[in-house]
Amino acid sequence: MDHRPEQSVRHFDHCPWLFADEANGDQRLAQRRRQEAIGGDSEIGERCYVAESAAVFPERLRLGDGSYIAAHAYVTDELTTGTDCTLNPFTTVRGAVALGSGVRIGAHSSLLGFNHSMAPDRPVFRQPLTSRGIKVGDDVWIGSHVVVVDGVTIGDHCVIGAGAVVTRDLPAWSVAAGNPARRIRDRRDIGADRRDDGADRHDNGAPRAAGPAPGRLGADAGGTESSRSGGPTGGTESSRFGGNTGGTESSRFGGNAGGTDLSRSRGNTGGTESSRFGGNAGGTDLSRFGDTARAQAVEMLDRCWDGDRYADRPGTAPTVRAHCDAVEIADLLLGAAPGQLTADEHVRRLAALQDQGTGLVPEFGEGLPEDGFPREGAALYHILCVGYALDLLGSSFPHPVSAARDMAVGQLISRLDALPWRDGAWGAGAWIDAWATAAHWNARHAEVGSAEPGAPEALFGWLLTRADPWTGMWGVRSAEAGRLQVVNGYYRLTRGSFAQFGLPVPHPERVVDTVLDHSRDTRYFGAGQENACNVLDVAHPLWLSTRQLGTGGAAGYRTADIRAWAERQLAAALPRWRAGRGFGFGPGASGPGPEPGLQGTEMWLAIIWLLADLLGRSDELGYRPRGIHRPEPAGPRTENSHHGR
Repeated sequence: MDHRPEQSVRHFDHCPWLFADEANGDQRLAQRRRQEAIGGDSEIGERCYVAESAAVFPERLRLGDGSYIAAHAYVTDELTTGTDCTLNPFTTVRGAVALGSGVRIGAHSSLLGFNHSMAPDRPVFRQPLTSRGIKVGDDVWIGSHVVVVDGVTIGDHCVIGAGAVVTRDLPAWSVAAGNPARRIRDRRDIGADRRDDGADRHDNGAPRAAGPAPGRLGADAGGTESSRSGGPTGGTESSRFGGNTGGTESSRFGGNAGGTDLSRSRGNTGGTESSRFGGNAGGTDLSRFGDTARAQAVEMLDRCWDGDRYADRPGTAPTVRAHCDAVEIADLLLGAAPGQLTADEHVRRLAALQDQGTGLVPEFGEGLPEDGFPREGAALYHILCVGYALDLLGSSFPHPVSAARDMAVGQLISRLDALPWRDGAWGAGAWIDAWATAAHWNARHAEVGSAEPGAPEALFGWLLTRADPWTGMWGVRSAEAGRLQVVNGYYRLTRGSFAQFGLPVPHPERVVDTVLDHSRDTRYFGAGQENACNVLDVAHPLWLSTRQLGTGGAAGYRTADIRAWAERQLAAALPRWRAGRGFGFGPGASGPGPEPGLQGTEMWLAIIWLLADLLGRSDELGYRPRGIHRPEPAGPRTENSHHGR
């Protein structure tokens, strides 16, 4: 029996990592009220703690799951954190400050994301304030008595020695110290066998300049180091990132609630089919939804046919993608080619769109880029959608995609290096998706090879050596968009490469952690904010990673969290079906909008299958994606694709 004395609020204020395991019911209730009383535009995640003695007066606060604001901290203005961040006792954070995930700020440190101007024409106290903001990446350890001034960016995985004054940007993996702080080494150069006893300090407040041994403060910390450095207690990664959170009030304040309160998910929406499919995922009739979609598929496709070509929805211009979406939907729901044309005529029209010289497919009425394989634009996605539409119709591209075939290994590596990983990871991922898919189609042309052998192998080598072990992904999060670009780019990148070729993704546990963290960003997953792109780009990485983990020692990793998310999304998605019209893509500028159309319908049908499969219920739908969103690796040409299954 545990005979430890009951801890006081003052004790938790100074040792907040103990709260989840040791607080009683009254203390949990008081902490919830404490968080609810914080003013400004405030959102606080699950398993967070805000000390009673902390002075927290924000204009805008976003405190990520598993994060703490300890005793006598002073927080004002705008603070955004990722998951598992700690502001230790007497920390000051003011101005505009954005922290990544896994950031530890030692006691008595100050992050000052604002400044006074100091023109000589007036006293300082009359000068206006200025603010450029402070940005701190993932997995950063800031020691005690450190000062970070306005305008500084600290990259991922940095360690800042005690007493440093950081006045300039620090690149990722820096170990820095001094006044002014300077980079004294690369953290990756520190041998794995070196151990810094200073890492055992509870407040994580005095890293030596040499830095900690790799892994002690990173994503793989596990064990007791997480709790000793101010993070949530528990001996496993699962507990570190929340265990069975389940979306309940008790889990938010340290309880372990199995399952979710699905009644708190979105209820029935007026004007939708919600009543036909149930109000929550536990009660949804997936087979009824599948039957309804199949029964209305012909009407939906007719609606988007203008008598000659397909448009995404009535009143919009015909597009190549709309024709391909129609083929995918018909194959998915009807097991046949769309009835507006014969199967042979569909093949003839789609195949005729391919440019013989480059192997690319332009948009209707548009030309092709003159510099070989395009960097962006519709022609990139057409490699996917036209190729898979032809595949579903039992055919294939008549010509190789020579714009990809003729790219030598050196050119490929140069292009990969030049992709916009820092501020446009989605575009970088989309480019890789298209190039890898072109390589897949080219492999079907027996007489065609890469101009230089080994280009696909070079692609995978580049990706494997540049995946961030902290997130499992490529690209850099931003304070403005969070992980949106990184996660959405990850889906596109892995769809065309690892998933399409049947290869394991690197760091699958970290991928699960990253996408679940991103899925709590209310800018993209708040009520009414979800669109098909953003939900798909979480669902597919979760599906891909869990299938990979299911075959190894990490089987079951964060299963409760994944199921809870999938249940909520499934409960929200099914009522969006519009009779005879299908699904709208959803809000946001990245797609065709909320009106029902072919793109939204094709994507949401695939998303619903992925969500149902994460719950072990996909067979109830009566369909299985076989095109762009197929769960299996792409293999030889699909045969008999428009016969019933």
